Amino acid sequence: MNICKFDRKLRRRSFIKRGILATCGLSLSGLESMGGGNGDSIPSYLRAYSAEYGEDPRAAALKWFEEAKFGLFMHYGLYSLLEGFYDGKHSRPAEWVLKRTSITVPEYEKLTKDFTAKNFDADFISDLALEAEMKYINITTRHHDSFCLWDTQQSDFKSTNTPAKRDLVAELAEQCREKGLGLCLYYSHGRDWRHYHAPRSMTRGGKRYRDPGVDIMEYVEFMNKQVTELLTNYGPVAAIWLDGIGHAQPLRRHTQQLYDLIHSLQPQVLVSYKQGFLGNEDFMAPERNFKGEPAKPLELCNTLQRHSWGYDRRDDGNHRKPDEVMQMIEKAWAMPANLLLNTGPLPDGSIYPGDVKTLREVGRRLRA
Repeated sequence: MNICKFDRKLRRRSFIKRGILATCGLSLSGLESMGGGNGDSIPSYLRAYSAEYGEDPRAAALKWFEEAKFGLFMHYGLYSLLEGFYDGKHSRPAEWVLKRTSITVPEYEKLTKDFTAKNFDADFISDLALEAEMKYINITTRHHDSFCLWDTQQSDFKSTNTPAKRDLVAELAEQCREKGLGLCLYYSHGRDWRHYHAPRSMTRGGKRYRDPGVDIMEYVEFMNKQVTELLTNYGPVAAIWLDGIGHAQPLRRHTQQLYDLIHSLQPQVLVSYKQGFLGNEDFMAPERNFKGEPAKPLELCNTLQRHSWGYDRRDDGNHRKPDEVMQMIEKAWAMPANLLLNTGPLPDGSIYPGDVKTLREVGRRLRA
């Protein structure tokens, strides 16, 4: 679909909805956060679980999750523009370019002037997920670099302040609602290299959070407000997928407050934090190779590239093919676990052509 036409369609639909709701004293985001955005009190991805949802929304969501089996992961952000650029001293993954190269935070921020996302097409992406027999999509709303893919009011470092001038989370959320896909939102919790008060922030040289002048509560409040935005402005969300566990210890005593906030805003939302942080998350989501017996529902995340999660041009021509993906699926399902399979969109937001071909063939094999 032509992106300009898609954007006009999205804006027109939103304008009509807002006009109708305004006459009733309601907001579009308020209606959508309660249900499917179409007057249905049950999120579209949970409609097959209506009986369970009426009894316990979170229990219904857990049952859905365990039966979903297969999801699409997308790592997209400013780092995508660098296509895996390195200074010759450090290796992958590409989305860690700000941390593992000589580039500074001010230099990195300049990438915003080239962020257009001109070929990011949520309609195409959601259709591709359905073709691959996937049941949900997870997108990096804010990775460790702190760049946000939605119109957050807590930071000016966001996609709507770039030449793209687009809220990519909103576009994807609408498509997921319309097509019955679960929308999962990756959010970097333990790491933010740009926020001054975050653990090991690069704006203060990666030093410990106990340094003079550092107020960890400022970072906690920043995150609480951002997660509130994500759970009130974009309709039903299937899961909040937290990352950055390696530096999250300073935040431990504040994390249960975040979990409680999430469940108060949308009771069906599931929470994960890698292999488990507090131990009371709804499911575990370790990377790549997991060994042992999971204590709760399990999701294995892996990527179509060999190493990076964000796009790295050095992997061109060497992405995983259908046979290998099918082996990954069989291994995950035997555990049992879901497979969350990642693709790193190209700088313009389009999906790597080889990944499109692979996902379509995987879907064909699963249907067969």
